[in-house]
Amino acid sequence: MNLSLLIIVPLILAVAGLLVNNQKQVKLIALASGIAQLVLACCLAFLFIEQRKTDRTTFLFQQQYEWFSNLNIGYFVGVDGISVAMILLTAFIVLAGILISWNVKRMSKEYFFLMQVLAIGAYGFFISLDLFTLFFFLELAVVPKFMLIGIWGSGKKEYSAMKLALMLMAASALVFVGITGLYYFSTTHGVHHFNLLTVADNPLPLDKQKVFFPFAFIGFGIFTALFPFHTWVPDGHSSAPTAASMFLAGISMKLGGYGCLRVAVYLMPDGAQFYSNAIIVLACIAVLYGAFVTMMQTDLKYINAYSSISHCGFVLLGIGMLTKTAVNGAVLQMISHGLMTALFFAVIGMIYERTHTRQVSKMGGLLKIMPFISTIFVIVGLCSLGLPGLSGFVAEMTVFVGSWQRAGWYYQWATILAAASIVVTAVYILRATAKVIMGPVKINNSTGDAAITELYGKANPYWNERAAVYLLAAGIFIMGIAPFVVTDIIYPATDFIMQKLSFK
Repeated sequence: MNLSLLIIVPLILAVAGLLVNNQKQVKLIALASGIAQLVLACCLAFLFIEQRKTDRTTFLFQQQYEWFSNLNIGYFVGVDGISVAMILLTAFIVLAGILISWNVKRMSKEYFFLMQVLAIGAYGFFISLDLFTLFFFLELAVVPKFMLIGIWGSGKKEYSAMKLALMLMAASALVFVGITGLYYFSTTHGVHHFNLLTVADNPLPLDKQKVFFPFAFIGFGIFTALFPFHTWVPDGHSSAPTAASMFLAGISMKLGGYGCLRVAVYLMPDGAQFYSNAIIVLACIAVLYGAFVTMMQTDLKYINAYSSISHCGFVLLGIGMLTKTAVNGAVLQMISHGLMTALFFAVIGMIYERTHTRQVSKMGGLLKIMPFISTIFVIVGLCSLGLPGLSGFVAEMTVFVGSWQRAGWYYQWATILAAASIVVTAVYILRATAKVIMGPVKINNSTGDAAITELYGKANPYWNERAAVYLLAAGIFIMGIAPFVVTDIIYPATDFIMQKLSFK
């Protein structure tokens, strides 16, 4: 399969959307782009599974073209199981985000264009096997976030957009230092390379890995809400429009986790082992801090944002433990959290559109007025606290089992502390559900018939909202009931990562 289609197709359709003047045509082109991306991602997954049966090459469907020979920079792409899983996740969320944004009227051409540019950045990042082009696509994904929040956001949108941009640009600077170190100190016959496979075959000496690993890991870690550099997450999420929140949590935060695995751990395995304990400490703090702070939030978006900090802590915990099962769990958690948090933000957006509030204290009894939306709210909440049968259980349990496998009391206590956060998660999820969904009807402090009259005719979801919900919910249930659909794809890829480590 030609991986470049993942970039070319949405780019062509994004530009086409700018060239038409009819708003309906703009939306249809964006929808066509989302469907095309999902079809391409599904075809890629099918072809990957088939070829992997006979081809044990680390990365399949490789394409390489020279771009800047003086620095050995090239357009080099390929995918392994982790890349394929992330591409599928991105395609699901992109299509759902387009559907949720169907009623956007203000500057709709520019809005859908920026959404697709963000998607192009994500696809390019996940398929890049050249460190320079990987960095380029990482930066490409930052710009649309800033503009989507700053233009179409709400509340303190200018502040939130600027804070997000500054934090992620600082993260990118750290990543660039790490990549530059890999380029200059990993040589083949005195020749420097950005080629990821070449760098992997010629790893840095341990003393150099100790220097450059923190730059790469912390840089990518900021993208995935690494404590204490997580502060951009709640502000960015709360001010972003619904689809942008879905993209930020579901896609952009996964760029960080993927980068930690692909660049930091895979290319500097000795550095990963050296800093393993520090990563575990920061991950446990993120898990517990995010869970406890979530308990104090009254805004639904802030609840989901701080909950994301806690759930992304599980990703970092799995990576830090450096056991095969834990790393598998980290990848599963990235997928599960992407689907779950995107669906949660979609539901919050649907509630806000009808009630004009996100304050838990001003809502109640929504199950009686909007049963469909309320049911999805409950499902995604149960997924967040790790109910069996949903994706959250599969991912978090895999992380816990893998973490416990790491020999030593230090790692087992870290596992216990992280697992204890599930109790806190249950508290804030069930409390939010009870206040928002259950009880007497209350909307914006109006009660009974007055509240019902306010929502009359708007409570039922529109066709686009139903389609987005079904798409994301299907992913949560499939992964929860039949996890082998995902694990069969990613497990061989994690094997290649573990081979770089001196212990398993």
